[in-house]
Parts: sequence; C-alpha cells; structure tokens
Amino acid sequence: MKTLTGPMVPGYRIYEYLLVLSPHEELKNKILAVKNEFYQKYQAETAKWGKPHVTLVNYVQYELMEERIINHLKTIAMGYHPLKVELKDYGSFPSHTIYINITSKVPIQSLVKQIRTETQRLMKLNDDHKPHFILEPHLTIARRLQPWQYEKGWLEYSHRHFTGRFIADGMLLLKRPIGELKYEILRRFEFQNLPVNTVQGDLFTPVP
Repeated sequence: MKTLTGPMVPGYRIYEYLLVLSPHEELKNKILAVKNEFYQKYQAETAKWGKPHVTLVNYVQYELMEERIINHLKTIAMGYHPLKVELKDYGSFPSHTIYINITSKVPIQSLVKQIRTETQRLMKLNDDHKPHFILEPHLTIARRLQPWQYEKGWLEYSHRHFTGRFIADGMLLLKRPIGELKYEILRRFEFQNLPVNTVQGDLFTPVP
C-alpha cells in the first residue's frame, strides 16, 4: 500500500477495502497449510498474514462513501449467479508473488468487469488512489517477496500440485484502517440470480 498523497478531506477517516470471494472452511484450511509451510521455509511474512481469498477489487476510500458503495454491490450481487471456482497448481507474478492458479477465470472476470462499470467512480479516492480491479483472478500464497524468496520458492512450487474447488455463493467486503494488517468483514452480498426487473424494482421504488 503506497503512502496516501494528494488532496484529502480533513476529519474524515480513510480505510482500505477488499472485495473478495472466500473458500469454504475445509479448503481454506488446506490453503492455510500451504501458506504456513511457505512461511516456515522462506520466512515470507505475507504468507503468514493474508487469509485465503480471491480478490476482486482493492480500493481506499473515505468511510462516508461506504453506504453508497454497499448499495451498488448489493444490487450487482442480487442479479448475479453463484460461481464455481476451480483451483489447480501454482503460478507466479515475477518476481514478487506466488499464487494458486484459478482455471475458471471467465465468470470471475465478468463479475469484476460489471463491478468496475458500476462502482469505479464511487471507489476512486483521487487521481493518485484509483481502485484496483483484479482481472487476472488468483489466490495468493505469498506476495512482496524478496528476490531470493521468490527464486527459491518458485523453483519448488512450479513443480508442485494443488487441486481444490468451491462454489462462491456471495462476496465479502472487508475493511481495515490504513497501515493496519487485520481486515474486518464489513458486509456479505449473496448472489441471488434474480431477474433484472426484480433487481431494478428493488432499486427504483416509485416516488409518491
């Protein structure tokens, strides 16, 4: 997270937010075991701290914008269908991140594009802090690796195997104060796969 710059509004708190898909408990524990093993071998702090999830969007924003963003995300989720997320083996972003591959990318990418279309303006803090929409979905094992951690880790994990799958029937919005490690769950949005006219009916109630 880079240092906040640019014009700020005094007296209003800024938070960092993550919108994620979260695996079920059994799969989460399986991934945590991989992350813990990576930490033990390569002393990578990010492997120890980050919880297993698929990030859709990462942004910083004033707390006062929460309700407007939540309303938009709720509407998107109401019209969206549950997603099957398939995990297989490992990938990397040279030379800083090792992750578990997601082979079922297209439905997640479609969801991220819809969120981007409908919330990008609301999630933008200023020109220096724009929302980061993740169009290459993955599940991070460790990031911000030092060169030796990446090189040794990738030498091993490029030959290792992992399989897992889960149905994402909703998405979670997490928040944390800038500079802190721990995220709290702010809201869960269930994918209800409702017809568009039903979703719009919830949005646009007639004015008396």
